[in-house]
Amino acid sequence: MRVVVAEDEAIIRLDLVETLGEEGYVVVADTGRGDTAVELVREHKPDVAIFDIKMPGLDGLEAARIVAEERICPVVMLTAFSQRQVIEQARDAGALAYLVKPFQKTDLVPAIELAIGRFAEMKAIAGERDHFGQQLELRKLLDRAKGILIDEHQMSEQDAFDFIQKTAMSRRLKMQQVAEGVLDRTITPLD
Repeated sequence: MRVVVAEDEAIIRLDLVETLGEEGYVVVADTGRGDTAVELVREHKPDVAIFDIKMPGLDGLEAARIVAEERICPVVMLTAFSQRQVIEQARDAGALAYLVKPFQKTDLVPAIELAIGRFAEMKAIAGERDHFGQQLELRKLLDRAKGILIDEHQMSEQDAFDFIQKTAMSRRLKMQQVAEGVLDRTITPLD
């Protein structure tokens, strides 16, 4: 597993990098700045990023928000603050796990694995949502094309659907392409 670490306190960052290495993770980059952290995550596309909340350049919350919005990798927040408000801010920024300093070595791996697991679930759900969205758009496109065939060529709904399907098969096109052709009048039953 590849990791990017962003912690402004050099001693803590070095300790974290060493601990991660001992646990079998590969730290592909580390920094003490939040703005640099975002660029390193974009560049290296790690399996997980660990961000401190308080950093110069860009705080860890804003860095986590950017990484989460771009769906690059899961983020584990690392901070000395354990107040509920800070935890909620980290969650709202897209952090998938949270560690309070000083953290125990035994807490690090579960937090990372939790974040990675939750991120995988979120990606799967987003993929399904995107797939269903595409299916819905195709359905709408087909309905509009059938509407034209019904209105302009006096076809029944079933005949319109059959025309789109058979034309797609005979011309080796996707039904979407045929529907688009019907909509822009480049494909008609008179062809």
